[in-house]
Amino acid sequence: MTMSDFEEIYNQYKQQGEQNAAQEQANQPQQGQEQIVAVRKNDDGDIIAVKTNSGRELDYVSALNEAKQGNLAHVDVFHKYGRDILRSEPDGIKENNLDNLPNF
Repeated sequence: MTMSDFEEIYNQYKQQGEQNAAQEQANQPQQGQEQIVAVRKNDDGDIIAVKTNSGRELDYVSALNEAKQGNLAHVDVFHKYGRDILRSEPDGIKENNLDNLPNF
């Protein structure tokens, strides 16, 4: 196989992933789940609160707990730096990343 063969296979894989991500994102949240639609950041750019599509405003720790309980759609909680961290599901869509959401 040549370098161009490898690149073509990778590009097809990447394109399919982008299409799948768009379809998954279009899926409605499960019953009872809310989506994060806006964030509040401190002066360092850290997210300190989130706003859901129902209008609820949650501090960061409450948002973590809600996500752990499965009440927030399209986010994950992972443990790094000695603490739990909230992040958008890695779906390849930059516009829905928590850092890219509007501020409230």
